[in-house]
Amino acid sequence: MTFVSLEFLALLAVTLPLYFVLTRCYQNYLLLASSLIFYGWWDYRFLFLVLTTALVDYHTAQAVEKTSEELWRKRLLLLSVLYNLTVLGFFKYFNFFQDSFINLSRLSGVPVNPVLLNIVLPVGISFYTFQSMSYVVDVYRGHVRASRRFSDYLLYLMFFPQLVAGPIERYESITQQISSRRVVSWDDLSQGSFLIFWGVFKKVGVADGISPMLEVLYSRPSGFHGLALLLGMYMFAVQIYCDFSGYSDIARGVARLMGFRLMENFNFPYFATSITDFWRRWHISLSEWLRDYVYIPLGGNRIGKMNTYRNLLLTMLLGGLWHGASWCFVIWGGAHGLCLALHKLMVSRQQFRRSKPDSFFFRVISGVFTFHLVAFLWIPFRCSTLATAYEYANRIVLFRKGDFYFGFGELLRFFVLVTCLYSVEVIQCASRDSFVFKRYSWYWRGFLYATIITVLLIFGGIGVDVPFIYFQF
Repeated sequence: MTFVSLEFLALLAVTLPLYFVLTRCYQNYLLLASSLIFYGWWDYRFLFLVLTTALVDYHTAQAVEKTSEELWRKRLLLLSVLYNLTVLGFFKYFNFFQDSFINLSRLSGVPVNPVLLNIVLPVGISFYTFQSMSYVVDVYRGHVRASRRFSDYLLYLMFFPQLVAGPIERYESITQQISSRRVVSWDDLSQGSFLIFWGVFKKVGVADGISPMLEVLYSRPSGFHGLALLLGMYMFAVQIYCDFSGYSDIARGVARLMGFRLMENFNFPYFATSITDFWRRWHISLSEWLRDYVYIPLGGNRIGKMNTYRNLLLTMLLGGLWHGASWCFVIWGGAHGLCLALHKLMVSRQQFRRSKPDSFFFRVISGVFTFHLVAFLWIPFRCSTLATAYEYANRIVLFRKGDFYFGFGELLRFFVLVTCLYSVEVIQCASRDSFVFKRYSWYWRGFLYATIITVLLIFGGIGVDVPFIYFQF
């Protein structure tokens, strides 16, 4: 069941009317039941895995809070972390490490007999595992109190709008909304509806509209012109942004219809003026999770410059590995870590701080450079093997000749979709208000919505069944 399926529409059609006539306590039970149905729709067997994770961390957090001896508190925290990482590592990384070990053994001439297991990756396991771990860590640190009701904690972990692809919410921000009476205002309904509308356009219109053009390019880049691959690089940068931010918009919109406010996960990341600024805008919930639970515990920037650069690199390597069991993701994360370290080194230089111009022109140049850097680094993220990623990047850099691949129809579709997307986002970003169009008269709002719907119907990916990219993580 996905946000753009008829099954999800039916689930909402049943859940929302009941939600508005129930009291808060029964609303929570209804949302929990809807969340179980939503997740169990993919594979009901993995409900056991989510429930087990919830039980382990719920009771561990309570034990941590009740225990006064610091040694036992640390042991309990370690128990929770080890359990979560073991489950995540088995389902997500077993085949990756097994294949790497087999390849290394073959290179060294040592024969091995691999253990072949058909391990299915549970959808959303990385998201709810990180969310559950953050809860136990926050209880250990004394930032929050342990939940007194298992049903409330389970709802925090399984709340269906953000269950399978985030945002990775903190317990502190959700528990107040779960335990208090929720009043759904007209602004909640109108803004939630707009978020859903805009999220569907980004996902179905832009991301799914672009997707069919990219499969051949990224699977077999050899033989294609460097210019075609460059256009494919731009297209994937737009696709992954619209796919993931579209999901986040729909998640926030659905939650808003029920009086919940989820955190903003994307803040116009392609308008960033540096790689550091990009990571403050892209997948914000993951960036903040890595900062608070990896980077700062490693020492952050408190123990010297070289250790700061090391911590950035290790944090981003983990962030890359979080995305998937592939050396391509490791390279992608490591490259971003190096870029973050280099940027930090550059801005720390006194000479740079003195000479850095503060002008619109400089911000534009910095923004264009940052976008191209990020888009180029998406190549190993999208390619299935390092050899394919190298071939793709090599043909762009050397501007190899070959088949151009794209026809006029594909180029027109991409141009219209991107023009529509960024025409809206430029206005939103400039006004620093995602709901700026509410200030417009009904005439102009109607014209805008009619234009978006028309572009969606003519150029979008309606009828193209493309899973959300981040469901694989």
